[in-house]
Amino acid sequence: MANCQKLFDEFLEKLDIVDSKTTSMRTSKDNLKDKIVSYFQKNHSEYTPEFFIQGSYKMGTSIRTKDDECDLDLGVYIKPKPDVSAATLQQWVFDAVDGTTSATPSKKNKCIRIKYSAGYHIDLPIYRKDKTGDEIPELAIKSVGFEKSDAKGIVEWFNGKKKDNSQLVHLIKYLKAWADNIRESMPPGLAWTIMTVKNQKKKDGRDDIALRDTLKEILSSLEDRFECKVPAEPFDDIFDNYSDDKKNKIKEYLQKFIDDATKAINEPNEKKASRIWQKHLGSRFPEGEDKDNETQSKLNALRDSILSKTARVGTTGAFGALTTGVAGATHTNFGD
Repeated sequence: MANCQKLFDEFLEKLDIVDSKTTSMRTSKDNLKDKIVSYFQKNHSEYTPEFFIQGSYKMGTSIRTKDDECDLDLGVYIKPKPDVSAATLQQWVFDAVDGTTSATPSKKNKCIRIKYSAGYHIDLPIYRKDKTGDEIPELAIKSVGFEKSDAKGIVEWFNGKKKDNSQLVHLIKYLKAWADNIRESMPPGLAWTIMTVKNQKKKDGRDDIALRDTLKEILSSLEDRFECKVPAEPFDDIFDNYSDDKKNKIKEYLQKFIDDATKAINEPNEKKASRIWQKHLGSRFPEGEDKDNETQSKLNALRDSILSKTARVGTTGAFGALTTGVAGATHTNFGD
């Protein structure tokens, strides 16, 4: 069996957002906050905007996509509750940030998106909340109006789950990278986060085995009931509107990944194993050395037994770390 943990560690580094881009995103985020505050002071002074970084960036599960893109979610909370439609509230924030970049902001159903030429975008989900802040905020959704949505609650839920569990974050990043590599029919990152939390199988020091076993648990849970409920308001099912074809496609992708992950884990040659992982995780997954890990382990054990004077000759003439047989002569040739 090839132990590819070193390759998975290198892969995690390749998924990380580089420091220069992180700095740029933070600067852009602060600039957007200033623009929104200034706009409301001039045009709607009776309301005060507040901000909360949320989503994968806040949870520490962000990755760079294979196109070298990344994103940040900046929640915009307007209080006290404006007595306007969700579309109007979105329009106010759109007007506040329009002109920030050369590209016109996009009006998504649940946010305003600003794309930057440096290879990232910032999403602005917009909420209204009561003055005291005691109630669950209401998200402005262009197509349906306002809906209670506790983005902070999701972050708090996840932070409680990842405490003393670094492998959980690793697994989520691998699954998001896999989904990004395939893209077609794949659920959003939040779905993979929720499913990984609920179905994680740990294996200390072996992310490859933990990933394969977690995939098995996810598939088993979806075979039982194809749902993924958000663990905070509005407690909705992310898969609620998925067609049967899309559900079946997701399960097919899972099964293929499970089958190949098992092959990679059982493959003794590190290079061959890494190429199997690359089929699903993409070309950024490092290529291993053309060596047989199992054979190398046996050679290492033989070396250690010789140096520790525990090597023996068996009845067949085999020499190695045996429990019976004739003890080998003391090894004294340690080199210069």
